[in-house]
Amino acid sequence: MSKNLKIFLGVSYLIILFSFLYFIFTAIEISRLDDFSYYKELQADLDKFISTNIILNLIFFFVFAIIWVALLGFGSPILIASGILFGQVLGTLISVISISVGALVLYSIGNFFFRDLVKLILEKKFEKYIYLFQKNEFYYFFIYRFVGGLGVPFGLQNLIPILFGMKKINYFLSSFFGFIPSFFIINTIGAGINSYITKAENFSMIDLILTPEIYLPIIMFALLMIISLIIKKKFFDHANK
Repeated sequence: MSKNLKIFLGVSYLIILFSFLYFIFTAIEISRLDDFSYYKELQADLDKFISTNIILNLIFFFVFAIIWVALLGFGSPILIASGILFGQVLGTLISVISISVGALVLYSIGNFFFRDLVKLILEKKFEKYIYLFQKNEFYYFFIYRFVGGLGVPFGLQNLIPILFGMKKINYFLSSFFGFIPSFFIINTIGAGINSYITKAENFSMIDLILTPEIYLPIIMFALLMIISLIIKKKFFDHANK
């Protein structure tokens, strides 16, 4: 890849990132961040804004999430936000679709422009898993997504299939179905936070944690982690031997 293209991509990323941060910090009243009533006002305004044109806002969220993931953004903030904005079910649906598409976009860009660089950086570290993916890329990548990417940062998770040349349709579908359990749980937490802000008069961390909409998905998430560890040990740990 040419030096000019690298510079262009780097500058584009920084422009988008700083534009987003500028929008966030100009829209938020920093001096009121310790005032719970401010969050209630924001929540009421957001609910009103989203409900006025749900389809248009879903499209905006969909496009933003794709760009966010394609620029190596973390997945968790998007999942919490989708749960807060759109609720448990619709939030899960829009986040699973948009993040799966964003991951596919990142994979496609990385495979086209950065294949040699990705292999140079990641191939030695993940070579013990490559043969598993090559054996059945859909099956093992689905499991890989389900167990949270073996603890690998989300941005790098999306690039690892470059090492074994995964088909794009398998990449998308295995990501889509593998994301659903954890995305549903995190969206449920986001929806629970939204519900708590609506009902509570004053903020209490204990009350928040003891809210059924919060502690039940946390328990579900803990169970999912235990299941993921068992699956990881069964399917991936033997690759270290």
